Amino acid sequence: MKIVMAIIKPFKLDEVRDALTGIGVQGLTVTEVKGYGRQKGHTEIYRGTEYAVSFLPKLKIEVVVSSDIADQVVETIAGAAQTGQIGDGKIFVHSVDRVMRIRTGETDVEAL
Repeated sequence: MKIVMAIIKPFKLDEVRDALTGIGVQGLTVTEVKGYGRQKGHTEIYRGTEYAVSFLPKLKIEVVVSSDIADQVVETIAGAAQTGQIGDGKIFVHSVDRVMRIRTGETDVEAL
């Protein structure tokens, strides 16, 4: 099993969710996060004063899937989240040793 974590722009969430649903992914977790990469933040003007915004709002999506569809999930997220602009985000894939559904006690792939 793999956990696919993606950091994306907030306005791309619906497209990513719809694309994942289209390939059979049943659930995902979304967290509001802030960060920066090559964008290095930006400047904004508020009430006539310019100030730097160092951390930009992003969304972190986490999906646990069986290993055989992890690559398809990565490609699906990348395709749906891509704008072609700097700051589109990144995707990380990690191994998952064990999963347990609390309600039923099911483990591993059955728990997904």
